[in-house]
Amino acid sequence: MLSYIIRRLLVVPVIAFILILIVFALFYSLPPAVKVYAFLGGDKPPRISEINGLIKLHHLDQGFLTQFKEWLVGFTSDQDGKFYPGLLQGNLGWSVTAKMPVSQALGSFIPVTFELVIFSILPILIGGVYLGVRAAVQQNRILDQLTRMMSITAYSVPVFVLGLVLLLVFYGGFGLFGTGRLSNASNNIVQNPALWHSYTNMYSIDALLNGNWDVFWDAVLHLILPMITLSFVNWALLVRITRSSMLNTLKEDYVNTARAKGLKEKFVINKHAFRNALIPVITISTLLIGGLLSGLVITETVFGIRGVGLYFQKAATGLDIAGVLGFTIFVTILWVLTNLVADLMYAFVDPRVRLG
Repeated sequence: MLSYIIRRLLVVPVIAFILILIVFALFYSLPPAVKVYAFLGGDKPPRISEINGLIKLHHLDQGFLTQFKEWLVGFTSDQDGKFYPGLLQGNLGWSVTAKMPVSQALGSFIPVTFELVIFSILPILIGGVYLGVRAAVQQNRILDQLTRMMSITAYSVPVFVLGLVLLLVFYGGFGLFGTGRLSNASNNIVQNPALWHSYTNMYSIDALLNGNWDVFWDAVLHLILPMITLSFVNWALLVRITRSSMLNTLKEDYVNTARAKGLKEKFVINKHAFRNALIPVITISTLLIGGLLSGLVITETVFGIRGVGLYFQKAATGLDIAGVLGFTIFVTILWVLTNLVADLMYAFVDPRVRLG
C-alpha cells in the first residue's frame, strides 16, 4: 500500500507540470501587446508608447522556452535590475478585474467557493449514494421508481434555469433566503472588527469560531438555494451510476453464494456488495468535481456570491488575461489532486489496484 501511494505521489508533479505547460502554451499564443496586461499593476491602462518598453522588460518577445522558464521561476530584468518572481514564487500576475495580484484575489475568493462546495457535495455524496443503493436493493418498487423519476428530471434541468427559478420563487415570491452571502444586519457585524474576527473567510465556520449563532444561521440560509442549484444535477448523475453499479454487483456469483450461506441480506449488501459497487462511483465522484466547477460559474453569478466562479466570469468578460490564467491553473491543480484522492480511494476499496 505504501509503495502504491509513493508511486502515485511521484506521478502528480509530472502531470501537473504537463498541464501547466499546456496552459502556458495557450497564454503564449496571444500577441505580446495583449500578454503585457497580465503584468501590469494599477488601474490605468498603459499608453501605446509604453507597451513596447513593457514587452522588452518582461521578455514577451522571446521564444517559448525562455518565456516559460521565466514565467515559472522568475527572472532578473536586464533593464532595471529587479527580480520579477514567477509562478513558483506565487506570482500569477496582476488582475485587472479584482485590482490586486491574482494570487491575492484567489486567496480571497477560494474560501468563499470552498464553503459552497462543502455544503453542496455532502448531499451529493450522502444522498446520491444512499438513494442509489436503496433503489437498487428495492428494484422496480415505489422507492426505485420515484428515485429514477427524480433523477431523470433533475438531470434534464439546466443549472442556470434551476437557479433563476429558485431565486424567483423563494426570494422574489416569498422573500426567503436571499442573494449574496449575508443579510445587511449580519454583514454589519462581519465588517465590525470589534465584533468579528475572520479566520477562514467562510462565514459559517467563522461564525462558529466567533460564537455568533445569528450570523451562522444567516450564512447557512443564504447557502441553501445555491447549494440546491449546484448539487441537484450532480446528485441525479450519482444516483443513476450508484444504482446501476449496485444492480450489477447484486447479480454477481459471490453475492448469490453469500446469500446461499444464509447470511442476512443487510450483511450481504453492506459487507459484500456495497464495497465492490463503489469503484465506478468513485470514478464518477471525481468527474463530478468538473461538473461542480462548471456549475460554480453559473451559480455564483446568479446568486451574486463573490467566489472563484464569479471572479472567473468577470475576468473572462473583462479580458483579464492574468485572472483567467490564474483560475485555469487553480482548476488544473485541483483536478490533479482530486484524481490523486480517487486513486488512493481505489486502493483502499479494491486490493487488486494496489497489488497489481
